[in-house]
Order: sequence, then C-alpha cells, then structure tokens
Amino acid sequence: MLQHPLFLKYFSMNTEHTKCLIIGSGPAGYTAAIYTTRADMKPILYQGIQPGGQLTITTEIENFPGYPNGISGPAMMEEIKNQALRFKADIRTGIITKVDFSNRPFHVTVEDGTEIEAETVIIATGASAQWLGIESEKEYNGSGVSACATCDGFFYRGLEVAVVGGGDTACEEASYLANLCKKVYLIHRRNELRASKAMQTRVLSTPNIEPIWDSRIVEFVGEKDGFDKVLTGIKVENIKTGAITDVKLDGVFIAIGHKPNSAIFKGQIEMDAAGYIMTKPGSTQTNIPGVFAAGDVQDTRFRQAITAAGTGCMAAIEAERWLLEQ
Repeated sequence: MLQHPLFLKYFSMNTEHTKCLIIGSGPAGYTAAIYTTRADMKPILYQGIQPGGQLTITTEIENFPGYPNGISGPAMMEEIKNQALRFKADIRTGIITKVDFSNRPFHVTVEDGTEIEAETVIIATGASAQWLGIESEKEYNGSGVSACATCDGFFYRGLEVAVVGGGDTACEEASYLANLCKKVYLIHRRNELRASKAMQTRVLSTPNIEPIWDSRIVEFVGEKDGFDKVLTGIKVENIKTGAITDVKLDGVFIAIGHKPNSAIFKGQIEMDAAGYIMTKPGSTQTNIPGVFAAGDVQDTRFRQAITAAGTGCMAAIEAERWLLEQ
C-alpha cells in the first residue's frame, strides 16, 4: 500500500531539504536565522506554539542593548524577526511534531504533514515559567506578576513585592530584589526553605526579607481602568489554619521553576534530569553531531534575552563551520 506510485509522488512533493532547520523562535531562534541566512545557508525556521517566545508576554524591556528608552517585548521580537526577514529568512508558522536524529540528513515532521530533511538542526524552543495556575494570576501577568526578577525588578525600586517559592531560584530572586525594593515577602508552602544552607542563611539574615511560612497565594488583587491594570495586593492562605490574610504590595515574582520545551526531543538527544538539553562546555553542540541547542532550552542559569540571542549566534556559526568540515 505504501509503495503505491501516487503515495510516493505525494510523499516526494511534501519533503523538503535544507542546510539548516531552526526549531523555535524567540531571541535565540531569530538570531540564529539572521546569522545562518547571511551565511547563505538558506535556513527554514518554524516559530512553534508561541511565535516570538516568552518575550511576547513581557510588557517592558529595559535591559536589552540598543533600546535606551526601553521597548515592549512583542515590539522587540517583531523587530528581530523583521531583521531576519530582511535577509530573506524562511520563517514559517507551525509546530514540529516529530524528529528523527538517528541518521543524517535529520528528518522532522511538521503538523501540516510536511516532511523536512535537514543537514543541521538548531533547537531554540525555549523554556516556560511554571505558574501557580490561579485565574487572577493570568489577569495580572505583565501588570504586577512576573517570573523574572532580573528582567522586571528594576520597575519595583523602593516598592514592596513578594517572591513565591522556597528553592535556590526563589532565594536568589528575593536577594536580588532586596537590594532594590523596600520590602520583600518570601511566600513558601512549607515551614522551611529547600534552598542550599548558604542561600538560606543569606536570605533569612536580610532585614527587608520577611518569610511567610506554610502559605500560598489564593488570589491576586488589583485595580482596573479599561485595559490598564495594576496589582495592589494578594490574598494569602495559611495551609495549616486556613486563615486568609490580605497583603498589600506592588509586585509578585513567581519562582517555582521553569520547564524546558524539550519533550519532543526526549529519547533523541541527551538531557539533564529536568529536561534541559545538554551542550558541550563553551559550545551549543549537543551529543548529536550537527544538532545544536540555543537559548533557554539549554540554559539553566541565566535565562535572559541577551544570552539567548548570544547562543543563537553561536549555534549558527557552529552549524556553518560544522557543515564546512563535513
């Protein structure tokens, strides 16, 4: 049945070949597209489920070089995308549903049935912040609720904020914010932190960090004026007693972890226990020759737009050089 001439004709019409396939957009993917296109690799980029990546839900960016007055996340990603399009990058909507890295050229399947054979692959699918899952959390996301203190902490100088979590990331965020903010509440479901002892000591000895133990946020409260929203506080429930407390503050930072968008590559490529794609030190090269990973999908530490863009550049240059060596 599969050998029928009509089937073979249909299959061949829907199979494409490229020197470089870029999976995912965002700063890493789009930067990789800029560099590979300028290198005449004629890459194909599939944007994935969230074209532009996490920055498309970021209201204001002030720490990316080249924007002295700041810029919104969606606007910046549109500019980087347009820069790639200027060099004739082939940027497509759609999601990759299957990959096969067992042989070269690598084989991937797109949701619309398109089959692509790629000589090199750059994975730039990013990572997603884990949220509490409260309806009002979504409502104030970007308007007082954030998942990145390094990105957004500057906007809360001299104000009162809260960090949710009890691990190293939450403690690092709380310490960072304590240098900027008047008061930092650290909200944790348990009565002790999960962070390293050194980090716990630092946080618990910082005067303007106040832990709220055995508690969880049940509602985000704010004021609305048309499309404008501003967070004014939270409702916190003590898990042991059930008591609800109103806490007035200006911002909340969710620090309960990130999840790399790497599920489709499971079993195909080497990852750590959390699902982050592992790369060689100082490189974007994975354990599969010709497959590279850039941006937050392989970054467990920084998770910044500028570092994602930097690794996108690295992946593009390494892919080009790898092809030349073959």
